Parts: sequence; structure tokens; C-alpha cells
Amino acid sequence: MRTAVRAGLLVGSSVLASTVASNWSRAQTELPEVKVTAPKETPKPAPKKTAARKPPPRTVAAPRPAPKPSPPSPEQIAAQAAERVIQQTQTFDQQRDFITRPSGANSYEFTHQQIEDMPGGTNTPLDKVLLQAPGVTQDSAASGLLHVRNEHGNVAYRFNGIMLPDGVAGFGQVLESSFIGSMALLTGVLPAQYGLRTAAVVDIRTRVPNTPGTGSIGVYGGSHEQITPSMEYGGVIGKTEYFAVGRYWGNDLGIENPTPARQAIHDNTAQGRAFAYASTINDDSSRTSIMSGYWKGKFQIPNTPNQPPNFAVAGVGPFDPANNSASLNETQYETNVFGVLAWQKTIGNWDVQFAYFNRYASVHFAPDQLPDMVFNGVASSIFRGAFTNGVQTDAAYRLNDAHTIRTGFTSSGEATHINNTSSTLPFDTASGTQLPSPILGIVDANSKVGWLAGVYLQDEWRLTEQLTVNYGARFDQMWQYVNTNQVSPRINFVYKPWGEATTLHAGYARYFTPPNQSLSAPTNTLAFANTTAAPPGTLQDSPVLPERGDVWDVGIVQKILPGMELGVDTYYKIAHDLLDDGQFGQALVLTAFNYERAENYGVEVSGKYNVGAFSMYGNLAWAVQRATNIVSNQFLFSAADLAYISDHYVFTDHAQTYTASGGMAYNWNGTKFSADMIYGSGLRASELNLDHLPAYGQVNTGVSREIAMPGEKPITVRFDVINVFDTTYFIRNGTGIGVFSNQFGPRRGYFVGITQKL
Repeated sequence: MRTAVRAGLLVGSSVLASTVASNWSRAQTELPEVKVTAPKETPKPAPKKTAARKPPPRTVAAPRPAPKPSPPSPEQIAAQAAERVIQQTQTFDQQRDFITRPSGANSYEFTHQQIEDMPGGTNTPLDKVLLQAPGVTQDSAASGLLHVRNEHGNVAYRFNGIMLPDGVAGFGQVLESSFIGSMALLTGVLPAQYGLRTAAVVDIRTRVPNTPGTGSIGVYGGSHEQITPSMEYGGVIGKTEYFAVGRYWGNDLGIENPTPARQAIHDNTAQGRAFAYASTINDDSSRTSIMSGYWKGKFQIPNTPNQPPNFAVAGVGPFDPANNSASLNETQYETNVFGVLAWQKTIGNWDVQFAYFNRYASVHFAPDQLPDMVFNGVASSIFRGAFTNGVQTDAAYRLNDAHTIRTGFTSSGEATHINNTSSTLPFDTASGTQLPSPILGIVDANSKVGWLAGVYLQDEWRLTEQLTVNYGARFDQMWQYVNTNQVSPRINFVYKPWGEATTLHAGYARYFTPPNQSLSAPTNTLAFANTTAAPPGTLQDSPVLPERGDVWDVGIVQKILPGMELGVDTYYKIAHDLLDDGQFGQALVLTAFNYERAENYGVEVSGKYNVGAFSMYGNLAWAVQRATNIVSNQFLFSAADLAYISDHYVFTDHAQTYTASGGMAYNWNGTKFSADMIYGSGLRASELNLDHLPAYGQVNTGVSREIAMPGEKPITVRFDVINVFDTTYFIRNGTGIGVFSNQFGPRRGYFVGITQKL
């Protein structure tokens, strides 16, 4: 560029000089023209092209092919499939629980872990677990083991929403604590799907495996010669999930000791119990489940020594062993078997469960003939057997966001066989003396096929985010020793003014409770006239009637702090033909009767606290049950008692004014410490239940620890003390309406256990 500029300047200078010279020459002298030519610029040689340096070629290793994932092992495939089955089963469980949701009822819940944390853990009989719920009162085995809200019996048991039919009242428990996944005690105003047994519902969700295969085997025992081996196992095979438990129970304290001594006389028991559950997924919307339970037991009836003989029996001398009450050899045999087949289906907005169920139960009391006649004037061999078949269907329909409709029906038939074969002695009623005559034999047999049917319809209506009303009705019909029916309306309200922190409920229910068919069979009273087994008064035996009741219930549950909640509930019940049971004779079997009118009311307070490794709970209940005028099986009572009760309200024999329970558990560095207690102000006692037994309390403690085993699954060891302070107390003292003998609470006992996981 500089060269071009320089050339331009030279050219310009030449032109200017030439113009000036020309003009000047013309003016002076004309000179020859001088031409100035710009020198040619020599072009610079083009730069030599230099070959660009190429970087050395980069050596890139060929990528290694990604390793092919190894195919899953058969064990991994099976585990993944099992997990899918478990998840699907849990979804079906949620849908099933939605069908029978007890909206508005009081619900006190136990988890499997809470049962494990109690002294004794899952070795604890189910009735002892239920004593830790509010308003549950302890009683003797002969009187039903427990009472809820001062009701005698009238408790329903449900497995996975399916009602277990009545058995035959006895000592045994077909139910096993170790198969409980969760359990709720439902009281108060029950929705319309709950019928027949309505004082309470023990709603059990069976335990199922949460891993493809799990189980344990263990042994537990200690005082009173107790030995209790047990096993449990569950898993998944294909699309079927299963769980099974089994237990043997043997000791020398089969039922309550009639004396305060540490060891009972003639009180051995041997019991076997098993339960199995299986659930098969048919497809994404349906499954089939099966449950079965078995229990069989033998009980020696404990003796009370030093009882005076009351009757003379031919061939029995004054020094004969039959005159020694400590040598009696009475025995009771019991059997309970049940089975359930259920089918569950989801169709659009419908969830449905259909179930077939059956149950066989029997009780056989075998007397010690001559000694029983010496002491009681009668020796009765009593057999009661009942076989029940039935169906139950429950369905829930999601109409819209505000309404859920629930409906269903149940129907069952029960074949009952009663045989009472008695040996007794002739008796002169006019003079009140025994007659010298041979032993008399009396057979009183009865058979009956009875039917129960019920249907219900209800609507769970969500009026607002805070307020829900559940209203409906059920119709029940019975064809047994009495044929009758009832329509029972139900309504309850649940209000949550501040979300889940506060729950208020209030409701009303009409209840219909048929008597247990095996306990209400008529007796041929005329056959026992003029014998030492004659009824104490009238021979009147009006049939046992169903109970009809009206119940009001109001309560609140308040969450105070994280992990802490308190509840208060009040109830009032008016009953017509109140059902009650009593033991009228040496045979430890019950007989039903009715009070014409009764009232039952009370208050329950409960609290729970659970944070981290520490949990505790406490319950207190105050209750009253009074009744008047006996209107069935009047022959069981003396004329004087019937006259007094006909125009006076009396406390029922199982009524207890104050009942309390509580417990705690703490996990300290892998060691669990636990304690629980029960308290009672005493059941009723004395003539016409005018008094009550002394108050009592019982405290139990336990400690357990899981220990790792090299190369093996862990073991759990435990140590428990029952009745830590060795309190001696009466459960029954042999007095009161429908009470025959003494029963004492257990003395202090020490128990150890070891369980190996499988």
C-alpha cells in the first residue's frame, strides 16, 4: 500500500511541474518538453509456500465394548416377582379396608410391634392383650375372660373384614396373638355394616410377610411348669402370599386357681393352636384369600381342698377318697375350628368382597361322678356342639367426591347339639331332706338348626373438608328358639375443625343382639323335680330373647404434642331384654338369661405418647351397668331373688366401676425394656350383687434383646415377670348372681424365651 501511495505522489508532481514549465516557457522562451515518468516498481517476489506442519496423528484406542450385564439369577428373579406380589397385596388390603371402614366408631389400635413390646410379647394370650385397651375388664375363664364396657360377651371378632361366627362358650381361645398384623378394638356407635355382636368389635388384620420369606421358631416357659414352643413362617410362591403360625401351650395353671396358693391343685392344661392364611392374586383387579384356624385343649378343673360333703351317696363311706374335695377329677375338653374363603374384586368405582365361612366348636365337661354327687348332689356330663356355615358380602361404591355408598348382607345357619346327662339323688322338697334311694339318671338333650340374616345400606357423606356424616340402617332377622327381627338405624358425625389435630365424633345407634344359640337352649326342668338337682325356685323357663338397645356416644381425640394424643369418650345405653350369662352349677359352662330393662353408661379417658425409642400409654374408665326383672330361664334363680330383682335395679355381676391399664416400652441400645399394668375396683359380689370385691392391681415387666449370630440369622432372648409385686387378689369369690366358685389372679411368675429367626 505504501508503494501505491508513493507512485501516486510522483505522478502528481510530474503533472504539476509540467504545467508550470509550459506556462513559464510560453511567457519567456519555449523549451523542449520534458517528460517525467514514474519509475516502475519492482514487484516483490511472492513468498515461498511452506508446507504447514501437521500435528502428529493422535492415537485413539478403540472403545471397549460395554460389559454385558449378567442375567439375573433365578433367586433374584424370584425375589423381584415376590416383591411385586407383596406390593399388589398391600394395594388389595387398602381397598378391602376401604370397604369396611368404621367411620365414626371409637378405634383403639394395636400394631404387631406394640404386642411384641409387651411383657411376654406374642406369647401373651389375646385376652391379656385386650386388657390394655380402655374400658376392658378382666374376668375369670369360666365367665368369659373379659368384658368391654361392662357387657357380658356381645363382642364380635373379624378377620380381614369377615365376621367369625359364634362358637360355644368355653375357656379356649382359637385366636393367636402372633398372627395379628394389626388389631383395633371398635366401640361406641358402630356403622351399619357391623351387626349382631355390638358391644365391641375386635377387628384383626392378619399378619403377612413383608419380605419374600421370613419366619421364626422359639420356645417360652417358666413358672407353673409352663412350656410353649411355637413357630411361624410366611413367604411368596408365584402369585400367592402365605403365612402360618403354630403353638403348643402346656402348664399347671390352665384356668384360675380357686385358692390363693401359688400352685393350684389338679389344674393342668394341654392346648394346641394353629392358624394359616394365603392370598392369591388372580389378576390386576381381583384376588382370592383363604384362612383357617384350629384350636384344641384339655383342662383339668382345679380343686378346692377341705370342702365338707353335702350329700350321702350309697357305697361311699366317710373315709372314702371321694369324700376328699382335693381329689376330684373333673375335666373339660374343647375344640374350635374355622375356615374362610374370600374373593375380592374392583370393578370401576365398586370394591366388593364376598366370603364363605364355617366354624365348628364343642365343649365337653366330664364330671367325677361319685365325688360330684357327694359335694354337689349332681354329676352332669355336658356336651355342647355347634356347626355354622354362612356367607357375607360387603361392597363400597364411590358415587362422587362427597358420597361413598356401602352395602352388604350376611346369612348363616347353625346346627346346635346339646346333651346333658346327669346323675342325681331323690329329694323330698316338702321336708328338705334327701331320700335313701338309688342314683337317678336324667338325660336332657336338645338339637336345633337356627338361622340369622342381615342386610345394610349406608352413606358416608362428606359435607365439608371438616365434617363427615355417616348414616344408614340395617335389618336383622333371626329364626332360632325365638323368631323375630328389627330395623336398626345408625348415624354418626365426625368433625375435624383444625385438620387432623382434633377429631370430634357423636352418634346414635339402634342395636339388635341375638343370644348365643348354644347358651339359650331350653332345659327340661320337670325332669329334675324332686331331686337334689332341682331348680332353687320356680320351674319357669321362658325362652331367651334377643337384646334390643339404644346407644349414644360422644367423644374427642386431641393431638397435644408430636407423638402425643389424648382421648375422652362418653356413652349411654338403654337396653331391653339385656343378655347376661352365668355359671349355675359345678360344670364350668354358661347359661343365658335376660333382664327386662337395663342401663349402661360410662366415661373413658385414654392417652398415648410415642417418640423415638420411647412409648407409653394409659387408660382409665368409669362405668355403671344396672338391670331389673329377670324374664327368661327363671328356674335358675330362687323365688326370693326373682321377687327382689323384679322391682329393684341390681348391678350385673360383671360390672366394675373403675378400670385402668397402662404401659411403657423403651429401646436402649438394642435392648427393649417394657412394663404394663391393670387395675380394677372389683367385680360385684355377695347376695344380689350388692357388694363388690376388693380393688387390685397387677404389674408385669419384661426385657428382650436381639443378638446377632455369626453366619446365622439373629436370635431374640427375653425375660418376663408377671405380677411383679406378687399381689394376691380375687377375680371372683363364688358369690353373686350366676357365680359358682372362687377364682384368684395369678401369683408372681418368671418366664424366659428364645426365638431364632429363619
